[in-house]
Amino acid sequence: MALYGADVVLLGKTRTKLEAVFDWIAEHSATQPVIVPCDLNFLNQDGAAALAEQVRAEFGRLDSLVHNASTLGPKTPIEHYPLAEWEAVTKVNLTAAVALTQALTPLLRETGQPQGAETSIVFTSSSVGRQGRAYWGAYAASKFAVEGLMQVLADELAHEGAIRVNSLNPGATRTAMRRLAYPGEDPAAVPPPEARLDLYLYLLSDAAKGVTGRALDARGWAGP
Repeated sequence: MALYGADVVLLGKTRTKLEAVFDWIAEHSATQPVIVPCDLNFLNQDGAAALAEQVRAEFGRLDSLVHNASTLGPKTPIEHYPLAEWEAVTKVNLTAAVALTQALTPLLRETGQPQGAETSIVFTSSSVGRQGRAYWGAYAASKFAVEGLMQVLADELAHEGAIRVNSLNPGATRTAMRRLAYPGEDPAAVPPPEARLDLYLYLLSDAAKGVTGRALDARGWAGP
């Protein structure tokens, strides 16, 4: 996103990885990224509120919120799924997204309303969050819940016309999580994450004005 002029707030639990992305952005763009080390396993309302204040202090506005963090958890039958693992996956994939959305929605509203513009929230979904599949357990269930969260939030905010809310299933992408889920797969046969960037850019841009409550799929995407 930085290559398209966005000042990004990089949220993640590993400082070294955040710093590497920060350095790359600083080298390849004229934007001003900010890194925020944060383990979503332990994020609470106070932590999310502190993040919102940090964004407000640093930028004074927020145009978009992209929920892209997920954890896979074990691929095992529901009957044998460890409850502690279930709770951990749900915490990262769903509860943390709720906490961040609660804390940052007021800033998104403040940015959008005065100018008659729209800000954007995008939830990253999955095919197994739209059609259940054996052994995907808490990951699939949490993504179903994310879809429901998107629909509820979009309906709640629709009358304001200031924040649009959508979900996006990027499909197979060459990520560390994909390697865990499909260890026998040839990574070279899977598109890199940047191949799905066009749909994210669409949802975050003025081209998507009025588009809200939609569950989009990168597969077959041919533009607006």
